[in-house]
Amino acid sequence: MKTGKVKFFIESKGYGFITEDETNEDFFVHASGLNGVDIQQHDLVEFDTQEGKKGINAVNVKRI
Repeated sequence: MKTGKVKFFIESKGYGFITEDETNEDFFVHASGLNGVDIQQHDLVEFDTQEGKKGINAVNVKRI
């Protein structure tokens, strides 16, 4: 699993971005990839990645 920090997450729209620790790459995250947890800006998380419609998305996101 990758680790990173939530760059931002707009709860009302159900999406945001996570910046990976190792590469500083930003990954799109949708509410459907959160496994029932709530995330907020600056939360530390671990996640997997998966190909989405417009690029690679963060999925199976968990706070750490």
